[in-house]
Amino acid sequence: MVRTPPPVVVGVTPGQPDAVVLAASEFAAQFDAELICASVDPSRYMLEERPDGSMTSASFDPDALETAVAEFDPGLRAQIERVLHGRPVVWSTRALAGEPAKALGHLAGTVRAVMIIVGSREPSMRHTLRTFFIGSVAVRLAHGQQRPVVIIPLNPVPFGTELPWNEE
Repeated sequence: MVRTPPPVVVGVTPGQPDAVVLAASEFAAQFDAELICASVDPSRYMLEERPDGSMTSASFDPDALETAVAEFDPGLRAQIERVLHGRPVVWSTRALAGEPAKALGHLAGTVRAVMIIVGSREPSMRHTLRTFFIGSVAVRLAHGQQRPVVIIPLNPVPFGTELPWNEE
């Protein structure tokens, strides 16, 4: 019996630096695993989950009555295709809905992922405000489920440097 290694799940967002997907592809290649690139739309919620982790969702907006299979952003897919072109990894995408950490953790459980990979927050005031209101996806994942969480540093700030979110 041939066993398929469990996949690696990576959280992806539009405009995210390529470093996250590149690093995730290295992990997937090391484990000889599929790389599942998952994007989460927090303005929607899951209605039904399929066995592969894909889902149907609906908008939180009461005026939007449509129900749809969650669709992966074509621009983000093109970016991932460009980044992974020629790399020795099998990959796929999943469009998720809801709170990002919860959705990524749930997907990882559904597909029995070996790990979840996300990018760190960027050291800027805009990201500081966003994190204040919705929390850090990496921290919520690390404390909310049992799989290892790998955080890829984005624009790291050297030790000893004052961080923008710590300034008064």
